[in-house]
Amino acid sequence: MAKSPEQQHPTKAFGWAATDPSGVLSPFKFSRRATGEKDVRFKVLYCGICHSDLHMVKNEWGSSTYPLVPGATGEKDVRFKVLYCGICHSDLHMVKNEWGSSTYPLVPGHEIVGIVTEVGSKVEKLKVGDKVGVGCMVGACHSCDNCANDLENYCPKMILTYGATYYDGTTTYGGYSDVMVAEERYVVRFPDNLPLDAGAPLLCAGITVYSPLQHFGFTKPGMHIGVVGLGGLGHVAVKFAKAFGVKVTVISTSPSKKKEATEHLGADSFLVSRDPDQMQAALGTMDGIIDTVSAVHPLFPLIGLLKSHGKLVMVGAPDRPLELPIFPLLMGRKIVAGSCIGGMKETQEMIDFAGKHNITADVEVISIDYVNTAMERLQKADVRYRFVIDIGNTLKAA
Repeated sequence: MAKSPEQQHPTKAFGWAATDPSGVLSPFKFSRRATGEKDVRFKVLYCGICHSDLHMVKNEWGSSTYPLVPGATGEKDVRFKVLYCGICHSDLHMVKNEWGSSTYPLVPGHEIVGIVTEVGSKVEKLKVGDKVGVGCMVGACHSCDNCANDLENYCPKMILTYGATYYDGTTTYGGYSDVMVAEERYVVRFPDNLPLDAGAPLLCAGITVYSPLQHFGFTKPGMHIGVVGLGGLGHVAVKFAKAFGVKVTVISTSPSKKKEATEHLGADSFLVSRDPDQMQAALGTMDGIIDTVSAVHPLFPLIGLLKSHGKLVMVGAPDRPLELPIFPLLMGRKIVAGSCIGGMKETQEMIDFAGKHNITADVEVISIDYVNTAMERLQKADVRYRFVIDIGNTLKAA
């Protein structure tokens, strides 16, 4: 008989969890594993709320519905008698519900920071009392090419911080909880000058934009970089890009965000994507664009802003496919690419860079009992720019 979440491990833990796709979070008792020889245990003080938390608690990413008949269909249908149908590997994933389906109870949170309380006998770089954090992953195979090149985030067997299956077969639980245990390899040390509350979102939002800026060469002074969307990811992207010394243009559908972008965040210019005159004037002026928008939106106008050989990098995750126009890619050898967080070496590098340049997220700190209201506000994009839960001071009281 399967053990309950409270009985799976020896150490009691407490947090808030979603128990069904309604996404409503409530108090939840579970357990954490004992501190292994390579593990770091820390008291959670703050945990950021990422937009992916909202998707996950509501099971909005990729879950299969049954009965399911594999085979692609389109919106403008033609009826015909079927003679043959190929079997795609994606059919296998879908019929087995292997893509993105949330499992309950689900404790969200992958922007987790706190203070080390215990370390294993083989832990080398961290000690009790250190300020640390855990981001989006807590495990990988450690034997593939990606892992060997410090790209655990692209490992086919990468283990997510919550809602995944750990090496021992138990479910991983995230940072909306009082205590966290993770292997040292997946724990980031925070610089002393970096505040934990405003630094927590860097473990997801920060590395999500820092990694493509570095990988695609958008860090050379004199380059012109566009940032699409001025939300949780976008505002941090502006800060990192400016710290690298590049020219930054914020691209947004909201004219009201111009003052915020230029005066508060330091962007060099602001472009209203719904204004055809502004977009026309900016054609072919940008070396690269970081697109942080998680809603469905047109790519054609953005590709037009790129110079020849320019790169449009997608880091947002819309819940429906986007249309990709090919002709404007051909005319200029332009690239549309994607990027997903970063490996652990790069994540530590990003945190150290943030400490050196005093880069933090703009946050609204909330109590744990406000979390469901925060989720509702996040759905409406009513946050500037990231909710962070004060776990240390409010979880016990709740």
